[in-house]
Amino acid sequence: MQGIVQRSTGSWYEIRELNSQQIYSCRLVGKMKLDKHDLTNPIAVGDHILFTIDSNQVGIISEILPRRNYIIRQSPKNKHQLHLIAANIDQAILVTTIIEPQLKPGFIDRFLLSTEPQNIPVTIVFNKADIYGKDELEIFNIHKSIYEKIGYRVLLTSSKDKIGIKELQEQLKNKITLCSGQSGVGKSSLLNEMHEGRAQKTGEISGFSGKGTHTTTFAEMIPLINGGYIIDTPGIKLMSFNNLQLMDVSHNFRELFEASILCRFGAQCLHRNEPDCEVKLRVSKGIISGIRYDNYLTLIEEIEAQNHWERKKRY
Repeated sequence: MQGIVQRSTGSWYEIRELNSQQIYSCRLVGKMKLDKHDLTNPIAVGDHILFTIDSNQVGIISEILPRRNYIIRQSPKNKHQLHLIAANIDQAILVTTIIEPQLKPGFIDRFLLSTEPQNIPVTIVFNKADIYGKDELEIFNIHKSIYEKIGYRVLLTSSKDKIGIKELQEQLKNKITLCSGQSGVGKSSLLNEMHEGRAQKTGEISGFSGKGTHTTTFAEMIPLINGGYIIDTPGIKLMSFNNLQLMDVSHNFRELFEASILCRFGAQCLHRNEPDCEVKLRVSKGIISGIRYDNYLTLIEEIEAQNHWERKKRY
């Protein structure tokens, strides 16, 4: 039978069979685990798979069908492995906030670096608008201008005051959407406004660290009120990459890649110390965001510091 992975707990998978829509609990055959030894999870939520049912009514996954796209990052537990976040999605929603916890602009660009190579559309959602003051709204407007200018949609939301909820519901309608964000940004509260039949746990900000507490344990595909599915994932505290080369970073900051046509060294320019660099010129004129450029340099230095053997192939 053919099915879609609805939920992953690490060793067991809930599979929705395509014809009957029935849910089966399935496990992997051992050989598939060995074949994907560089991955912490050889199967992701959203994967299309083939499976059989044994005499005990337990599903056995026999094959992973080709993916049309996927989002991957370095495993947070093992820097030598990769972790699949989701597969076969129509779009991604990145939930962040200006305060509680404090905005980390670098995280936005790290997330976009995981979606851009796969041409996955992203909407950046700034949540908790009900607690924004004048300063926070000014910071929001700066970032809204930065990211809309280069082609990303930006929304302001609040589950408490129902700000932006209708716009977000319309954005998600009849699509398979990955929803991701750092811990504590209010992702679960926001999703409670979107899906039916189940309320997500919500957590408070840790007073000790100022960081969010995890409220989602496993990745899960959830049906939406207006049609479609949301793939909810555990909150991310750190997003690193061990599967990228320097040019992967350079070519997937879209406004840098566009400007590189006019660099002396073209698409091979890393936009640091090279002469006649169009990117540096546009940064100095304010055409390219200095915030994005600084985040780019940080990522380049991080990739450059890795040993070559630590870098993994794509999946």
